[in-house]
Amino acid sequence: MSPSFQSTPLPQGFDIPVSDWQRTPTSVQGEFLSLLKRVDALEARVHRDSSNSSRPPSTDSAVKKRDRRVKPTERRKPGAKPGHPGYRQVHLEPTLTVSLFPESCGCGHSEMTTLTTYHTHQVIELPEVRPEVTHWLLHQGQCSSCGKTHKAALPPDQITGYGPRLTAFVGEMTGIVSISRSAVQDLCASVFSIPLSKGAIQKMVNRVSEALVPHYEAIGRVAHAAPVNHLDETSWFTQGVRHWLWVMTNPLVSYFQIHPTRSQTAFEQLIADWKGILVSDDYGVYQSWTGLRQTCLAHLIRTAKGLAEHLESGIAAFGQRIRDELQRLCHMSTERPTVGQWRAWYARFRHLISSTMARLDKAGTFARRLDREQEALWLFLDLPGIDPTTNAAERSLRFGVMWRKRSQGTCSEKGNRWVERVLSFRQTCRIRGRPTFPLLVEAVRCRFKGTIPDLRWITHQEPLLACATP
Repeated sequence: MSPSFQSTPLPQGFDIPVSDWQRTPTSVQGEFLSLLKRVDALEARVHRDSSNSSRPPSTDSAVKKRDRRVKPTERRKPGAKPGHPGYRQVHLEPTLTVSLFPESCGCGHSEMTTLTTYHTHQVIELPEVRPEVTHWLLHQGQCSSCGKTHKAALPPDQITGYGPRLTAFVGEMTGIVSISRSAVQDLCASVFSIPLSKGAIQKMVNRVSEALVPHYEAIGRVAHAAPVNHLDETSWFTQGVRHWLWVMTNPLVSYFQIHPTRSQTAFEQLIADWKGILVSDDYGVYQSWTGLRQTCLAHLIRTAKGLAEHLESGIAAFGQRIRDELQRLCHMSTERPTVGQWRAWYARFRHLISSTMARLDKAGTFARRLDREQEALWLFLDLPGIDPTTNAAERSLRFGVMWRKRSQGTCSEKGNRWVERVLSFRQTCRIRGRPTFPLLVEAVRCRFKGTIPDLRWITHQEPLLACATP
């Protein structure tokens, strides 16, 4: 009895004669196709990085980053790029001015006329740092009438034993700069000659966290009142258990929350009653948004780049063409298309999608995904002030990702609240162009005195020109 044969189409990209493939038994064809599919999946996993998938840059290995840098198409010289405005040292207010005059002329005369200043050379130096230490001598005495002993009481803002500036500095180092408690301990001992225990440092961190509660709540109110918000999330760890760090950011503030899950419940807890325009990637929770949504084109472009690197020529060709079209669409955010340019682009895009949707491979899957998402692809062209990518949210999360990689997360719910508050405060200050330390000092001082801090720099649409000076 002759073996059974099957006319299964030979995948593209192989130099196997069609006649040989047709004479191959069905079982061998099936095993070959199964192994080919497995090899494709493994190779795609090996070559997957932040440039061709939705993986964050923090997961890229140093070898892959080095390999990408040496590619001719992606090679760039180090340093500032053309068009960079550059940076010049700003002249600070002098504490001492020294005038220098020419000593003598080459002809031998020393008298000079019409003296003018032709240049100011500034030298910056740190003063010798000596801590201000106040000893409060508490006395007690007996009442001359009844004989009872009465003791003096400390002012409420002096009970902690550490002033607002030192407390804020510890908060700045642990939260804004994000160095370890041991590093803060060594820094305070080396620079300020202040010996601190790790327990004292942690207590100061807790006080700064409590002082930032009004700021955190104000940032949340501004975020929930914004017409457009970018949302994203990344993993976080609490006592070694995976949690999720969520961010809700816009041109005014960034609002963070840590939640045990990456679920619809976490999403709803973050946004509360907000009903604006959502800018996000295509994670399923975001796709269920009933309002207007702009999907991130950068994520789609990276996925298309991954398809363009596929071994199967049909998938690679579709990936390259759809990547080019998505990049053209993304560039329309800065160079608005004419009616003719838009119609030509839309015709090419729809032809690519419709001619590929029926495929049962990765190209077909991606084409069907774009077809479902098309209403969210170009919302930025219809409404002003919308970015076609989630770059703003990803930039806001970047510091949190580095913090997680250094510290391996947090150990308690109190630690989670500290991370939420200080990240929201830090990123909002960066958005508003505000220095963090003076505002931290003010926040701690208000907490010690039981007063309400000035939050106008958060709640106002435009940042205040003056900055609080501690």
